[in-house]
Amino acid sequence: MRLLLLFVFSFITCSACAQIIGVTEGEPNDSIAVAYPKYREDQFYASVSYALMLGKPGGYSQNSFSTGLTVGFLRDMPVNKDRTYAIAAGLGYGYYNIKHNLKVTEISRSRLYEIEPTSNFDKNKQVLHYVELPVELRWRNSNAVSHKFWRIYTGFKMSYLFADKAQFYPAEGGSTKVKGNDDLNSLQYGVYVAAGWNTWNFYAYYGLSSLYKDEAKINTTANIDITMVNFGLMFYIL
Repeated sequence: MRLLLLFVFSFITCSACAQIIGVTEGEPNDSIAVAYPKYREDQFYASVSYALMLGKPGGYSQNSFSTGLTVGFLRDMPVNKDRTYAIAAGLGYGYYNIKHNLKVTEISRSRLYEIEPTSNFDKNKQVLHYVELPVELRWRNSNAVSHKFWRIYTGFKMSYLFADKAQFYPAEGGSTKVKGNDDLNSLQYGVYVAAGWNTWNFYAYYGLSSLYKDEAKINTTANIDITMVNFGLMFYIL
C-alpha cells in the first residue's frame, strides 16, 4: 500500500512538471514555446478515489476509507484537425481496498459469508487487483503550444481480476485470510468520466456488474449483489 501511494505521488509530481514544454533562446530569462502539430495528450494516467458499494444487503456497511488506485497508459488518437477530439484506448492496473463488515471464511474450499457487528473485529478488508482495459471518447480545448486546458473524457472500462484477498482481524486477536475466491466475478465493467482543468480532474466510475457471483450468499440465503462506485481525482501526464 505504501509503495502504491509513493508511486502515485511520484506520478502526480511528474505530471505537474511535464505541463511546460519549451526551449530557451536569447536572454537567460526568455522562453519560447515549441509547437508540436502532431501532439498527443494525456497518455499516462493515475487516479485516487473512494470506493463506495451500492446494492448493499441488509446489515452491510463500510468502515473507514475504502481506497481505489489506478495507473496506466492510454494511446491518444485525435480525430479532427485541431486535435480537440480524440479516441483513446489503453491498459492499466487497478487496486481496491474495501473495508466493510462482510466476513469471509473458507471451510473445505467452500466460502461462508456473514455480516459481523463492528464490535466483533478490529479490521476487515477485501483487497482486489485488476488488469484494466479503458476506452475513452475525449474532448479538450488544448492546442499545439499550451498544455493547460479544460478536458472532458468519458469512457468504458473492463477489468479482469487476477488477485484477491479477504482478511478478517477479530477483536480478540489473530486473523483469518481467504485468497483466490472463486465466488468473485473475474470480469468487471463500467462507465466513467474525468473532467477538469490542467492537473486536477474530477473522476467518477460507475460499475455495471456485481462483485460477487450468484453463488455467494450471506448465511446461505441472501445474495451479495453489490457493485462499486468510485469518486476521486484523476491525474494525467503527456
